[in-house]
Amino acid sequence: MPRPTGRVLTLLELLQSGGTRTVAELADRLGVEGRTVRRYVDQLIDLDVPVESVRGRYGGYRLAPGYRLPPLMLSEDEALAVLLGLAAGRRAGLTTAERTASETASAKVRRVLPKHTAHRLDALLEALAFTDEPGEPDHPDAGILLTLADAVRYCRPVAIRYTDRDGRHSERTLHPYGIVAHGGRWYVTGRDARIGEDRTLRLDRIAAARTLPGSFEAPAGPDPVQRVLSGFATAEYRHEVTLRIHGTAEQIRAHLPAAVASLEEHEPTAGRDPAVERWWQVEIRAQRLDWVPRTLAVLDRPFVIERPDELRDRVIALADRLASHARQT
Repeated sequence: MPRPTGRVLTLLELLQSGGTRTVAELADRLGVEGRTVRRYVDQLIDLDVPVESVRGRYGGYRLAPGYRLPPLMLSEDEALAVLLGLAAGRRAGLTTAERTASETASAKVRRVLPKHTAHRLDALLEALAFTDEPGEPDHPDAGILLTLADAVRYCRPVAIRYTDRDGRHSERTLHPYGIVAHGGRWYVTGRDARIGEDRTLRLDRIAAARTLPGSFEAPAGPDPVQRVLSGFATAEYRHEVTLRIHGTAEQIRAHLPAAVASLEEHEPTAGRDPAVERWWQVEIRAQRLDWVPRTLAVLDRPFVIERPDELRDRVIALADRLASHARQT
């Protein structure tokens, strides 16, 4: 069981996280009674920590505005969590502004750690490897990212300057639903107010973002992640592929995820068991076709190519090559 001193420090951490904390909430988090919480608050006040008492139905305790936090204190587990998060974000390309920001943050954390703990964590980070190395993506501006996040939270429209993949510049009013990290990039999904359609936009292509007056009602339906993945699957690409594949949705999705293909029952019937194999209509939009025959081979389910004819030729060519290799002795 934590000692009283440890609980007082935990109380300080809870108050530092911001907002007003009720006595009941603090008592529950600390595992003590309400009168003990009040005693811990008195101890903090004795240490010149400006804890304010808030009256009313939703009253409780909070730190005075502008209070300067004491030096950072991290346990070994907490330091490990912070450094691993910084390392993983840097490797995945999910950092803002420039690469040096996460590196200087890591250095600051290391400086406040005991020497023994710092050496152990350095050894772990040196031994750590990742299974994939994404390219070097463009990083979104931190100010733009925070402006959009605030607009998502409070359902506020934003005016943005955007450059599309063809280099065209435009001014847009966006009702942002959410921010999604995918494949080493940041995306914002929302409704373009001028055309009245949902859009998924890359954050690194937004040159400026400004919150506008008013608000909008967030829609029901798919969450931001599903909206982004569906946007990838239905975006305009060079080739439009239509297939019919026999199997379960789980079998097909294992090789053709939502970011790659849209999936619908070929002959919908209510009440079917999702584990039962059936024919599915699969739509794929791709810049290149060379990967599709290999994916169908790995999927190893009956399929029919409806379009394009070029894909049918590629599948036949792959089958001929595989048969030729199998005949070799």
